Amino acid sequence: QVQLVESGGGSVQAGGSLRLSCAVSGSTGSRYVLAWFRQGPANAREGVAVLVIPIGTTVYADSVKGRFTISQDNAEKMLYLQMNNLEPEDTAIYYCAARYEFNANFALDPAAYNYWGQGTQVTVSS
Repeated sequence: QVQLVESGGGSVQAGGSLRLSCAVSGSTGSRYVLAWFRQGPANAREGVAVLVIPIGTTVYADSVKGRFTISQDNAEKMLYLQMNNLEPEDTAIYYCAARYEFNANFALDPAAYNYWGQGTQVTVSS
């Protein structure tokens, strides 16, 4: 079992920045996958960024490439999502997720993830 707790959401104006955090605990093992997903109003949950532990492979959705960065502090068991140049379209509930096996074909597919946090709200105003 893996437990995930997000924090760091809030409200920001377009062009601003936020950093989301996710505390990871439980039986992750030495090889696992952490990811950020989001779900906006009336939208399906979509993958944002993925990080493969320990090799460090990252995958980003096209909509956030160059603006968002996923990273980890392994010692502290924390996952981060640095979000820069935010746009109103980034408004959503952001979720941290985990799985044990990495498959590049399903990296951003929420159905492939077994463990989820409760989510944190990000609101970007124009």
